[in-house]
Amino acid sequence: MSAESQTLALDGGEIEYIYRRATDGESPTIVFLHEGLGTLKLWRDLPARICDGTTYGSLVYSRFGNGFSSELLGARLPTYMHDEAMKVLPEILDRLGIERAFLLGHSDGASIAAIFAGAFTERCSGLILEAPHLFVERESIEAIAAIGARYRSDADLRERIGRHHRNGERTFFGWNDIWLHRAFRDWNIEEYVARIIAPILAVQGSEDEYGTFEQVARIAPIAHGDLDRLLLSRCGHAPHRDRPELFIALVRAWLAERC
Repeated sequence: MSAESQTLALDGGEIEYIYRRATDGESPTIVFLHEGLGTLKLWRDLPARICDGTTYGSLVYSRFGNGFSSELLGARLPTYMHDEAMKVLPEILDRLGIERAFLLGHSDGASIAAIFAGAFTERCSGLILEAPHLFVERESIEAIAAIGARYRSDADLRERIGRHHRNGERTFFGWNDIWLHRAFRDWNIEEYVARIIAPILAVQGSEDEYGTFEQVARIAPIAHGDLDRLLLSRCGHAPHRDRPELFIALVRAWLAERC
């Protein structure tokens, strides 16, 4: 991303963010919500490629404990995605004067987006859910345990993760440990998905090592808004990285129908 990040003071500390207002003052803002080990910068040029040439605004930020936002004040809890959706994200939107938004979330970020959309139906214009988690699957636990073992033994991986975060080790294990904690096994957000009235675009990779298409399939029987679902072949957990041209074209076309 070419724009310089700023810091925004919140109740829990400071976050790094980049906010570009809608060029016409009326078009929606697209809020990009990163994955568990993501950051503002790791979205790279995706926000620009989706928003450039349109009137949309964009908001990208690193959550507490990620990137160079403030570290978490305490240990990460099984409710961390609920806390982000119910407390932090509304505060950010309020501070920036964003009343309604489209939310584009990846992995944990998609789950946060879904919780927010179910809890604050009047503030969400639409959802793009990329590899969302609605509940905990065996595949997720096995993949997260495997990356934890690799992190411990692979110095290159530790260095790559560490360069993107204020405290790479704490960020990694804060995410890894809570997903593997026994108390997290019953984590589920379907009650929030059942309240969503905004339109949804849900995208999953056929080779996603962190979850199955069941995560997306379960949306259809319970959500009330329009739902478009897509399973991408030759694609893992991050469609925006694995199939970027298709993903960007799909998102832009989907947004154009609704804005």
